[in-house]
Amino acid sequence: MTAERYNARESEPRWQRLWDEKAIFASRNDDPRPKYYVLEMFPYPSGRIHIGHVRNYTLGDVLARFMRAKGHNVLHPMGWDAFGLPAENAAIERKVAPKAWTYDNIAAMKKQLRSIGLSLDWSREFATCDPSYYKHQQKMFLDMLAAGLAEREKRKLNWDPVDMTVLANEQVIDGRGWRSGAVVEQREMSQWVFKITKYSQELLEALDGLDRWPDKVRLMQRNWIGRSEGLLIRFALDAATTPAGESELKIFTTRPDTLFGAKFMAISADHPLAQAAAAKNPKLAEFIADIKKIGTAQSIIDTAEKQGFDTGIKAVHPFDPNWKLPVYVANFVLMEYGTGAIFGCPAHDQRDLDFVNKYDLGNVPVVCPEGQDPKTFVITDVAYDGDGRMINSRFLDGMTIEAAKEEVAKRLETELRALPGQGRLAPVGERQVNFRLRDWGISRQRYWGCPIPVIHCPTCDVVPVPDDQLPVTLPEDVSFDKPGNALDHHPTWKHVTCPKCGGKAVRETDTMDTFVDSSWYFARFTDPWNETAPTTPAVANRMMPVDQYIGGVEHAILHLLYSRFFTRAMKATGHVDMSEPFAGMFTQGMVVHETYQKADGSWVTPAEVKIEVAGNGRRAVLMATGEDVEIGPIEKMSKSKKNTVDPDDIIASYGADVARWFMLSDSPPDRDVIWSDERVQGASRFVQRLWRLVNESAEIAKIAGNKAAPAARPETFGPEALALRKAAHGALDKVSSGIERLHFNVCLAHIREFANALSEVLAKGDKPAPDLAWAVKEAATILVQLFSPMMPHLAEECWVVLGQTGLVSEADWPQIERDLLVEDSVTLVVQVNGKKRGDVTVPRAAQNADIEAAVLALDAVKAALGGKPVRKVIVVPMRIVNVVG
Repeated sequence: MTAERYNARESEPRWQRLWDEKAIFASRNDDPRPKYYVLEMFPYPSGRIHIGHVRNYTLGDVLARFMRAKGHNVLHPMGWDAFGLPAENAAIERKVAPKAWTYDNIAAMKKQLRSIGLSLDWSREFATCDPSYYKHQQKMFLDMLAAGLAEREKRKLNWDPVDMTVLANEQVIDGRGWRSGAVVEQREMSQWVFKITKYSQELLEALDGLDRWPDKVRLMQRNWIGRSEGLLIRFALDAATTPAGESELKIFTTRPDTLFGAKFMAISADHPLAQAAAAKNPKLAEFIADIKKIGTAQSIIDTAEKQGFDTGIKAVHPFDPNWKLPVYVANFVLMEYGTGAIFGCPAHDQRDLDFVNKYDLGNVPVVCPEGQDPKTFVITDVAYDGDGRMINSRFLDGMTIEAAKEEVAKRLETELRALPGQGRLAPVGERQVNFRLRDWGISRQRYWGCPIPVIHCPTCDVVPVPDDQLPVTLPEDVSFDKPGNALDHHPTWKHVTCPKCGGKAVRETDTMDTFVDSSWYFARFTDPWNETAPTTPAVANRMMPVDQYIGGVEHAILHLLYSRFFTRAMKATGHVDMSEPFAGMFTQGMVVHETYQKADGSWVTPAEVKIEVAGNGRRAVLMATGEDVEIGPIEKMSKSKKNTVDPDDIIASYGADVARWFMLSDSPPDRDVIWSDERVQGASRFVQRLWRLVNESAEIAKIAGNKAAPAARPETFGPEALALRKAAHGALDKVSSGIERLHFNVCLAHIREFANALSEVLAKGDKPAPDLAWAVKEAATILVQLFSPMMPHLAEECWVVLGQTGLVSEADWPQIERDLLVEDSVTLVVQVNGKKRGDVTVPRAAQNADIEAAVLALDAVKAALGGKPVRKVIVVPMRIVNVVG
């Protein structure tokens, strides 16, 4: 006898074991069926999954199960983004080895992920910290080095003098190291870089072809690549004011039209001219040292107070030899952008305006909005960056901005001046395309990362590690007692023999940025068993690109951009034959929750709080003491504010299917979902309702036969059976198309609607005729298959109740009978003299005369005509009827 209540705690582990035993989610590379590759961004093994993981992986799992049922060879793998600073910090804090900490966390999180019931191919699992993975990453680095896509160059970096390590921009807080608190220095150091800039234009143009990516993600990438068309201008310098007789200063500008609004020049602290001036001016040198303490992050520089130092150097305006502009060293100009120098037009750039207002340099507006009187147009605290006509600009006056840009370019292109130290003539202005994108620095001064496979020899310089000596593995007997990189302190690891000359040499002790690990893992998943090469090109080319990639929008820029570059680099070095790794991209929303705070300001978890409803309000109390707790705003779940929900607790209380259903039903998947215990309980009640509905249907379905002797399909169906079949196939059509578009919350609404229709039939309680019994069995079977991608454990249990053979996870997706989707009637909009007055429902096969009669009989139409005669009735088939009076 079937249980009255569905028992998730007993059912879910049982089905998970059976799926594993049969390995039904393992994909084969030689499978002849069409492939479908769905991938969620793989997790960092922090030790626990969070509820956001449940949402992310459930989204991908629904799609994977659906495409598998549709007859595809689905690749749906899982691995671990396992290198990184957190493991190294844990080693320091907990006195454990990073490797042990990482693999312990992997084991714990894998157990949690399995409990969600994901249809993952675990046979392809790998961790990026395993030498069997990073061996191939090292091989690709060497291939890229040989192809000119990797090289060593000097860069300005944030240096923590206490921890003795380079810091990312995000690790510099108020000019200090995030961990040590030491004042950060900017140092010029040799770094390994990937030459992503070689693909700047290609990476930009290819975004137009990624039509299954969110527009916001493509826009973020466009802005990061930052293509700008402008003019490179050679400003002459007054040699009498320069430290060593320098004669010119190059700037790149996208607004050459505003040259007559120039009030100053600004150069980076790292500009050669600034360095030369500082060598003769101690106060300038001190100023440069101070501004270097804020770090190199653009976000910090943009928000910092604008500061400058007048060097005394003068630049000459390109259109007026008597117009001298002061040259400042400024904290908002970076050497790596453009030429490391700008001209400031404060009237039309807010940053420049803030600067001149501080140093009392004044401003002159040179673009006047249409309709504004140029004589009265002034700028004070807010720069004008809109369109308009040129003013105060001599020969440009009255021109549009675009015409002025063209005129300035033409004039400066034809004006020639000798190049310093060369004698030959060159244009003062030259049209140029610049990119914001800079080459990818991958060197990290830390232990827990992929070793860079090169050797430094005093005789031979940089020598690649021979292929037969890969992987260069990390030593496990390391100490973190000293600040800095543990690889530098190891007594033996870095000391080697040069492969070229046999002399004494040292290994590169920098390790790779962990973004490298995640920039090609999707390709490795196609054949992780290949021990001799990063990919098996024939397999990778067949299984890639990833058809649907799913992950957070926080990775929309760097991870996706680096992956796009790396795929191109792999193509250039013969590992794949494609340029774009992800055909479809989907960014899911976050899971958010209320925050709760005690009177003393400390945060408490939702599990510690009881919510009481009083009238129209809500009150929160601490369950342990009964004290009032303040209900705070809904925010992203975070450990710091303790507004997290433990997936293990939810699964233990309600089951994985309830958690999955809630995650899919509460809001569109690209928007944030607000965690609600009440709605989770509602999802739990719906699970039990489905269980009862299927069991009731199974009793009626017995009239339609059993596995051994199924009843034949009736030749005809009565009105009730036909209506149920239409509801079933209508839901099947809507849910199928909804899953393909990732409109999961809409799919779940259709499933609820269909369940209601089936429930109404069963509620009548009469013994059904054979045609209706057959329709009920069909409807219940379709219902189970519709919710099986979302709630696979419940579906398997219901599949058994319905007497079906095999597993629903292996069943083909039901075929839609399109004839049942055709409605017998159609509703048309009714207009009178072009204004909507109502609707009319008529038989689909109705003739125009019948439609006219039905429309003219409507009270709303009669009232609108007001007794006037009808001149004509225009019927647009299946859409609209317009009555002309």
